[in-house]
Amino acid sequence: MRILFDSHALFWFIEGDRRFSSRARAIVEAPDVILVASAVCACELANKVRIGKWPEAAQFADAFVDAMRADGFELLSITPEHARVAGFLPGSQRDPFDRMLAAQSQLENIPLVTADPVFKIFGTRVIW
Repeated sequence: MRILFDSHALFWFIEGDRRFSSRARAIVEAPDVILVASAVCACELANKVRIGKWPEAAQFADAFVDAMRADGFELLSITPEHARVAGFLPGSQRDPFDRMLAAQSQLENIPLVTADPVFKIFGTRVIW
């Protein structure tokens, strides 16, 4: 089974942060699970570091690709179909990062690890 990460969940998982749920940890650490990190997370992390909203993620954001590869993550690029579906998702949620992750989760049929309740409006399968 493949599992996609929202940005905060990915950072918390990699850092061993206690905010990462024990249920999600048990699922993502199962031996048959393929961990997936989206290009969306790389962009969101870098953007939030740049504007000063997430300074503690600076080192992780800077080394994102190498860190993900070193930890055995599959990297998921953004396709035109992901972008199209993200744009047409219903609801008033305007965050483009959330919309893109929801579209990727749905199109790739991968549940999303996230603590963010906003994904319910998109009908995204969530692990938390």
